[in-house]
Amino acid sequence: MTIYPLVTMSPGDRNVPWLSEVPKDWRFKPLKYLVKVNKKVLEEDTDPQLRFKYIDIGRVDSFGQVTEVEELDFADAPSRARRVVSSGDVLISTVRTYLRAITFCENVDDNLICSTGFAVLTPGPDIVPKYLFYWVRSSRFVDEIVSRSVGVSYPAVNAAEIGNLPFPLLTREKQNTLAAFLDRKTTGFDALISLKEHQIILLNKKRQLLINRAVTRGLNSATLLHSPGIERLNAIPDHWEAKRLKFYLHSIEQGWSPSCENRPAEEDEWGVLKVGCVNGNTFNANEQKALPPDTEPRLELEIQNGDVLMSRANTRELLGSPSIVEDVRPKLLLCDKLYRINVNNKYLDRKFLVYALRSSYLRYQIERDATGTSSSMQNIGQDTLKGLILAVPPLEEQHAIISYLDHETSHIDKLTQIIQIQIDKLRVQRQALISTAVTGKVDVKGEIV
Repeated sequence: MTIYPLVTMSPGDRNVPWLSEVPKDWRFKPLKYLVKVNKKVLEEDTDPQLRFKYIDIGRVDSFGQVTEVEELDFADAPSRARRVVSSGDVLISTVRTYLRAITFCENVDDNLICSTGFAVLTPGPDIVPKYLFYWVRSSRFVDEIVSRSVGVSYPAVNAAEIGNLPFPLLTREKQNTLAAFLDRKTTGFDALISLKEHQIILLNKKRQLLINRAVTRGLNSATLLHSPGIERLNAIPDHWEAKRLKFYLHSIEQGWSPSCENRPAEEDEWGVLKVGCVNGNTFNANEQKALPPDTEPRLELEIQNGDVLMSRANTRELLGSPSIVEDVRPKLLLCDKLYRINVNNKYLDRKFLVYALRSSYLRYQIERDATGTSSSMQNIGQDTLKGLILAVPPLEEQHAIISYLDHETSHIDKLTQIIQIQIDKLRVQRQALISTAVTGKVDVKGEIV
């Protein structure tokens, strides 16, 4: 292997100052000389009936996990489904690079395609694929990609910029040793993280069972039941009603989505909520973007405490996610992907409605009647929302159910929060280990390859 001097980036680029932190005897070369970038693509004249597995840009998370792979025919695939992926390739998201969506493709099928929103790195003969993956996932490397990204709403980096970044010219034996060390160490972290994530899954299932039971059967197990004629709901208490949601509403409002700045609004600025503000079990006011100073806010869309919000456009599993606004600051506006549901509180408590919308039988109705051809974005119209059939007890009983669920779910939420903090710490430690190991700061002499 040829030894090259410490690399200086090409004209127009700046130097990479953190290279001085690695061992003094290490030498580097731009990635573009060691890997193939976007080696192969599907041509426009590809057989329309060609069926392949597809990874979209939003299906790789910040931890390198592929969350979903679709099966598509070329004729039905989006125009961005073009990059051919092979075993040993590394995918780096070139769009919204701050999300750190980077994954390793190991033992993949021959028919795997990814979005043009990825740069596909195919290692050359001097590169150990797994070490390449760990190198590009190191914090320093990712930060360099992010710093070179341009754009406001969707910052992106050109694949050529990634190709200009450095890679250490280590022997394959050294790369294998470092990769084996990180495989072993990260497997331990991943096992702990997986165990704790399973604990959260069990807690969420318990939470869901509590909600399902309370909003469909009430708190008195001895009450007489009858069939309400609601799909996926066999019985409700005799004195409950089964009616469409429209009979309990004053109105439904849809928000506004102006062009916003790619940052959260300060306390004294106007902000527009993002659809993610209702994705969790509680309303998250931090999910918002700053309204540009030269854009006049629509004051009638300002969020108020007690508002019931629900996502009208999202992925299937998050579509229809509801939340009730609590302790919100001024100057936050409803976005176009959210509904504000104004309830007639003489007959339906808004908090009972939120719990009911989280129940399995109403989730079924929402997902069943969702529209949209994209697997990554579904919609629910106002008429569909008004047509939801829900089981409604007398108002006094609604209040008792709310009090019970608030108490029981708060305990579950506290446990979930504790476990999530533990997971976050493990992930930080995992990332720190990768970053130190790939730059030669960890002694791996005893590692068996």
